Amino acid sequence: MSVNLSKGQAVSLEKRGGGTLTSVRMGLGWKAAPRRGLFRKPKEIDLDASAVLFASGEPKDVVFFRHLVSDDGSVKHTGDNLVGGAGDDEDDESILVDLSRVPAHIDQIVFTVNSFTGQTFAEVENAFCRLVDETNGQELARYTLTGGGDYTAQIMAKVHRQDGGWQMTALGAHSNGRTFQDLMPAIQPYL
Repeated sequence: MSVNLSKGQAVSLEKRGGGTLTSVRMGLGWKAAPRRGLFRKPKEIDLDASAVLFASGEPKDVVFFRHLVSDDGSVKHTGDNLVGGAGDDEDDESILVDLSRVPAHIDQIVFTVNSFTGQTFAEVENAFCRLVDETNGQELARYTLTGGGDYTAQIMAKVHRQDGGWQMTALGAHSNGRTFQDLMPAIQPYL
């Protein structure tokens, strides 16, 4: 059973019946919003998912479309989708995290989404991020990226260590930028 998260809400990543999750997938899906007027097809929109790995508030590594695997191999991006289109239940981009292999000094992984082509979220619909137990395909949590507006990026969520386990917190913070580098100052308050 999936939990629909609201901004700021957290969910533990403990398995039902005990035990911890070992491998999760953060999926991102979106569609271009229909354009107004006769014969106007939706414009293609290139959203990019990134994962920034932090240790004690300092960035240590990043996984994104130009660096698909973290240096330690625990986080992997499945590849860049330049147009989106799933938008409902299918992931357009995914980042796999082997929680059991994340180095002990990494205490947070922050997931971001950017409009690389510069369109605002007013031009995007059905955007979501979701966390899936990669061992069985069960969706654990979903955060709908609502309120399309005049911004080009969102700090979606973070997975962080807490009390010996992992927890996911939906952030949904609006920002601007074409890449994760543009968002680094905006991420700091959420660490």
